[in-house]
Amino acid sequence: MSTYFRILGFAKPISNYALPYFVLIALATLFGTLNLALLAPLLTALFSPPGTKTIAAPESSVDIMAWFEYLTYRIQSETSQEQTLLWICVSILVSVFLSNLFRYASFRVMENFRIHTLLNLRKALFNRVMEKDLTYFTNQRKGDIISKIASDVQIVQFSVTSSLQVLIKEPLQLGAYLLVLFSISVKLTLFSVLVIPVSAWVISKIVRRLKSQAKDAQERFGNMISYLDEALSGMRIIKAFNATERIKSKFHQENIAFSELGKKMAYRQQLASPVSEFLGVAMVAILVLYGGNLVLQQREGLSASAFITYIAIFSQIMRPAKAITESYSQLQSGLAAGERVLEVLDEKDPFKEPENCVELKEFKNRISFQEVSFAYEERRVLRDIDLSIEKGKTIALVGPSGGGKSTLMDMVPRFLRPTLGKVLIDDLDLNLVRSTSLRSLIGFVNQDSILFHDSIRNNIAFGKPDASLEEIQQAARIANAHDFILETAQGYDTLIGERGTKLSGGQRQRLCIARAVLQNPPILLLDEATSALDTESEHLVQDALQNLMKNRTTLVIAHRLSTIQKADEIIVLDQGEIKERGTHYELLFKEGIYSRLIDKQSFHTA
Repeated sequence: MSTYFRILGFAKPISNYALPYFVLIALATLFGTLNLALLAPLLTALFSPPGTKTIAAPESSVDIMAWFEYLTYRIQSETSQEQTLLWICVSILVSVFLSNLFRYASFRVMENFRIHTLLNLRKALFNRVMEKDLTYFTNQRKGDIISKIASDVQIVQFSVTSSLQVLIKEPLQLGAYLLVLFSISVKLTLFSVLVIPVSAWVISKIVRRLKSQAKDAQERFGNMISYLDEALSGMRIIKAFNATERIKSKFHQENIAFSELGKKMAYRQQLASPVSEFLGVAMVAILVLYGGNLVLQQREGLSASAFITYIAIFSQIMRPAKAITESYSQLQSGLAAGERVLEVLDEKDPFKEPENCVELKEFKNRISFQEVSFAYEERRVLRDIDLSIEKGKTIALVGPSGGGKSTLMDMVPRFLRPTLGKVLIDDLDLNLVRSTSLRSLIGFVNQDSILFHDSIRNNIAFGKPDASLEEIQQAARIANAHDFILETAQGYDTLIGERGTKLSGGQRQRLCIARAVLQNPPILLLDEATSALDTESEHLVQDALQNLMKNRTTLVIAHRLSTIQKADEIIVLDQGEIKERGTHYELLFKEGIYSRLIDKQSFHTA
């Protein structure tokens, strides 16, 4: 139950919803029960003519049915049978109206409670995911994360908040029915309530395995979302390699497994309803047999009208009991989904920032790597890297694929942390620097042109949202993007589609460069920044990048000679180690790895 109460914690302040709901549903229950209780005086007014017997006022103030009978007698004796019938019908009508009015108001309160819980839970989960270190996402399927934020949270808020609604409403309704039943016949009621614990025991046996099945189903659903995301993202490759049928089969198999689990859960959930209903009808039949004999034998002072009212009310008593048992089965699915959500919230970050982190206001001297090694689990990527990048210098990283270039670059903004060794900025360990202040000093242009489904203006101003249109246009001109932007349908307000799919690869890359230009950072990280540009655009953008890189500290990964030949130092990485270092011409004269890479890649001279 700890999962249940933790989820309810997202509804704080819960008293703002629970107390009004309790009051409203109590009033709705009161008048709803009164509707059925008024059957007895109604039947009395119809079938017991006035003057047949004399009725005294009840001695007990809580004997509800006796008071109804007494009031009916008084009205009959003072008016007529027709007037008595009119009064009772008007009372029933008013009672029904008030019951439904309060019930509707309680529904509104509970819906606000449900949406409030969903809002807070989804917000907390999304915030927690966004705060995760990048290493977290290397071990997680994106579809499973999406499933937890979208599907699991929805299941949690529906089942858990609905169960709270049932736990408040149905016991009240059950108690009100029992109070009236006891006022009619104590002996008959004590005999009848035996069905409730029997029913609860049978239902608990039926739904025992629902929680584990629900958790498996949510994990299967997460796998399906992952397959769907991969299929939609890789549609071009899937069709290019004629893999459509294979991908369809893979998704279909997962869909079958998810559907089979869903069927098993539904069978168990739906079995609870007919079982409880059968038990209820069986008990009513036994009551009719037992209570009917009491009426026929005129024992317990049970009149025919009171017995009919008793049966009518008892037939309704199974509804709240049934609702409680069904809520228990639904709650198992909610708790399973809740555990998956709480796993994300509870998972500890291996690299949590200390509270006394240093706020980095500016970059003054150098970035240093001191005996840095890094490994993904057991696979070593970097080994004993010693490197100093002085302020204002341009350092180029080259080497074969898989040599560790991107890993080394990702340590500067602390996307990754060394397994061994330290990365320093101005002699401060990056682990002691607040990440937001560090990244505010860094501009990024990645090999993958990462853009958002938004306007061109907002994509360029992503790192500086308060930038003026003039500043944005100036950054676009430097990145050689201004002319093609003006040719789009709405200029800088043109929507570029998801991941910029409405633009060419070169256009997307130039927008990424413009985004870095606008931020105007002291440190630049360029990972194949010109790889998607044609020869003409590359030449124009390269000039812009050279101007941008002046008086800035730049770490650049590139294969093209035009990008790296003017670097102050070139670092050749191979198998995670620095094999060569020097200027372009120094490395050419060595005729080592760097020289062979240039020959293989057929670089153009500047």
